Amino acid sequence: MKLIERIIEGQILKNLTANKVILLLGPRRVGKTILIKQVIERLKEPYLLMNGEDFATVELLSRRSVQHYQKILGEAKVLIIDEAQKIPEVGNVLKLMVDEIAGLKVLVTGSSAFDIDKVTGEPLTGRKKTFYIYPISENEYDQIETLQTKQDQIRARLVYGNYPELIHLRDKKDKSDYLKEIVNSYLLKDILAYDNIRNSDKLLKLLRLIAFQVGSEVSLQELGRQLGMSKNTVEKYLDLLTKVFVLHRLTGFSRNLRKEVTKSHKWYFYDNGLRNLIMANLNPIELRNDIGELWENYVISERIKYQQYHRVIANNYFWRTYDQQEIDWVEEREGKLYGYEFKWNPKKKSKAPKAWLSTYDEAEYEVINLDNYLEWINQEV
Repeated sequence: MKLIERIIEGQILKNLTANKVILLLGPRRVGKTILIKQVIERLKEPYLLMNGEDFATVELLSRRSVQHYQKILGEAKVLIIDEAQKIPEVGNVLKLMVDEIAGLKVLVTGSSAFDIDKVTGEPLTGRKKTFYIYPISENEYDQIETLQTKQDQIRARLVYGNYPELIHLRDKKDKSDYLKEIVNSYLLKDILAYDNIRNSDKLLKLLRLIAFQVGSEVSLQELGRQLGMSKNTVEKYLDLLTKVFVLHRLTGFSRNLRKEVTKSHKWYFYDNGLRNLIMANLNPIELRNDIGELWENYVISERIKYQQYHRVIANNYFWRTYDQQEIDWVEEREGKLYGYEFKWNPKKKSKAPKAWLSTYDEAEYEVINLDNYLEWINQEV
């Protein structure tokens, strides 16, 4: 099957410039290594590819001198290090290289937001540019799908999500096993590697509670009560889950503090498949009663991909008043407000809340459904 060209491939090549570092971040199994190979195929200069998880690489880079690094690079003009965060003090190593070796271009990858500090941190301030990669986006599927096939595939993606290897799996059990492998071998492994977190059972229970509350406001105190842990510990665990690209948080929007809810948060999964696996529910959408949550989580994750890939500068929120008027998604960009409500069924109508219209009379409002979601997640802004 044809390899899908990732949207950010061209951006990486364009920004791969002399004496600068490109940092590519994204969860495991979303295609970073394959993307690197695709970038290599388009390079017009000699390169050196290294793997930070290889002990030989760690040993080779441990001797910190310009002459040593020049010898390692040889004729290479581009240095690529996959999983660079595994190399001790790699930020200082890269700083020495890009400062002292004229014309060197560097591309490194990492698997969590922890790696921003580990790989770069203060040593590379002003010397790096960060890109993010996620599971396959709807826009990237255009390379192998037509509008007709999308209508069938979107129903499957609402359940199994968008991890690249799922494209090659046809059997439902194989897809289920693959998602289990991601959770057990990669997700938990990455989280437990940080801050001496050892209680994987509590993490999974927390994720399950969040999975059942997608699209709803979440109380950290209530989560702590159910899990038998403090609010601060719940907050710490949720922060870990955002940094390994499992969850992302949405805060309340307000310019009128007396009427609008601002202290609560909503939590969403970056990928529907992980959410459903954690809920132990991979039933097709026809047998589910949470299609609204599936749809809301899916289109929000797609919109985030679009914003990141196209470098859209926007603040994202939800909006709700104390008398229960609400909007699922609010974007603040270029000095304007845009409110969006998510409805799976195109026949379900929705009007902008009166308080929204009266408070923000210049704001826009739109319902995103199965008929128009493709335009929205690729909206020119």
